[in-house]
Amino acid sequence: MRLPLRLSGLTVLCFAVVALPLATPSAVAAQPDEPSHVIASVTVFASGLENPRGLKFGPDGYLYVAEGGTGGSNPVVGCADVPGAGPYLGSETGGRISRIDALGSRTTVTDTLPSSQTAPIPTPLISGVADIAFIKGTMYALLAGAGCSHGVRNTPNGIVRVNPDGSWHLIADLSAYQQANPVKNPNPLDFEPDGTWWGMVAVRGDLYAVEPNHGEMVKVTTSGEISRVIDISASQGHIVPTAIAYHGVFYVSNLGTFDPDQLNKQSVFQITPSGQFHVVATGLSKVLGLAFDARGRMYALETSYSTTDTGPVPFTGRLIRISRNGQQKVVIDTGSSLFFPTGMTFGRDGALYVSNMGFGPPFGEILRIEMPDADD
Repeated sequence: MRLPLRLSGLTVLCFAVVALPLATPSAVAAQPDEPSHVIASVTVFASGLENPRGLKFGPDGYLYVAEGGTGGSNPVVGCADVPGAGPYLGSETGGRISRIDALGSRTTVTDTLPSSQTAPIPTPLISGVADIAFIKGTMYALLAGAGCSHGVRNTPNGIVRVNPDGSWHLIADLSAYQQANPVKNPNPLDFEPDGTWWGMVAVRGDLYAVEPNHGEMVKVTTSGEISRVIDISASQGHIVPTAIAYHGVFYVSNLGTFDPDQLNKQSVFQITPSGQFHVVATGLSKVLGLAFDARGRMYALETSYSTTDTGPVPFTGRLIRISRNGQQKVVIDTGSSLFFPTGMTFGRDGALYVSNMGFGPPFGEILRIEMPDADD
């Protein structure tokens, strides 16, 4: 994902409306004027991450973190550059996946995946590995910083199978898929030929991924077959869909654009495997993460929030709890611990683990958040 920052001056990061009779956050989109607050305990669980993004607990109990990595120095050669954010500089290596144990100690699973960076305006934004998921004990990683338009000529954006020794194999070429299957309403002034993939989940033996720049959600089998679940741009335009979670059906959030008329108008959408689309929560800001707790309550991770500034603004990330009746509560407010957070997942201990400092300074960390469970 290339953040649609004022730094770059561009936006980047994504039907039938059907009400679904499930135990979900409200059949009517919720948009409270002032969400109420709860008290959360926040500690740094792990540090030393390089642009951390999506994260998941593996079947072995360790926490695995996808990382944008270190960027690159190879220019774009042999294909069109990306408008606005370019020229990209890329590398065939530098994208990383880390494993973190129960004490917060980090080890490298692999750092041989692609990584790339935008032009330095004023600092580059780095992309590499966007997210990870597990199927039958095997790790799969979603690449966002690869492809010719990102200065990575030999590896496209796609999904790779990661072996225990850190070696990997591309199973699905998402760059080629998007170029052969264009969405209905791409934004020509903010168009990434290779895409800027963001979130991925595993459901019933298949992988589901969301791409913000074109605006779509796809299904990918472990044999590499790719099919479109929904072209979000067809009905919503360039809303920049990002995070994905599964709780009976799929939930997808959006970052939106950083335009004044889009201030705090981001949403969470419910999407069925057949592509039915329904808004379940709105009035949110720049959402980059979604997760459900053991009680079925949804959490939305806002990377930047302000009532006046279109952003992004450092240290204004928020964590919002959305109950099944649609009520929103602020778990972590602005001016606190969240500096451009980019992903989250629940652990077996019931705590929430958040990728923090996912963009900006090279001091990425994982936060552990404990919340009182008495209130809805």
